Amino acid sequence: MNPNDRSLFFIALLPPVEVQEVATKIKREFAEIYNSRAALKSPPHVTLQAPFKWERERLPDLDRCLREFASDRDPVPMVLENFNVFKPRVIYIDVQKTEELLIVQRQLMTSLETELNILDPVAKSRPFHPHLTVGFRDLTRANFQKAWTEFKERKLYYRFSVDRITLLLHNGQRWEIHQEYNLEGS
Repeated sequence: MNPNDRSLFFIALLPPVEVQEVATKIKREFAEIYNSRAALKSPPHVTLQAPFKWERERLPDLDRCLREFASDRDPVPMVLENFNVFKPRVIYIDVQKTEELLIVQRQLMTSLETELNILDPVAKSRPFHPHLTVGFRDLTRANFQKAWTEFKERKLYYRFSVDRITLLLHNGQRWEIHQEYNLEGS
């Protein structure tokens, strides 16, 4: 198989549009003030399955798996509250580790591994830490310190439910929504 026949995907939960707009505004602030633009290369999201390569000719298999998975799951309640860091370069909106979020992420990873042999050894070896990145690894250490001095005191709070799982595709420049799967409940 030609390696060019593979595309890069990841699977995430995207907050409601009004929350995405707030997060994107914060990402733009990071770009303009702290010279960190990488977070703008994807819509605001909480990653459920880290990026993986998938053969384009097998997209129907991935689509079927995600559609079946989503059809059996309820919408996922989510709480975003304030900011946190992965030192030395990442600043994010903190996402509460609710039981529902932890369960859907674990079940999705199990389903993808069992049905399609998609797995992320790094994610399997450490606990899931849901977050919504606003300042990314392109932050210099100096700008990270400046930004964190401000954002560690900044307050933010949103509570909502996410009613779909999103498959994102990398187009060579940025991440785009490829397909969404409604969480329809059992």
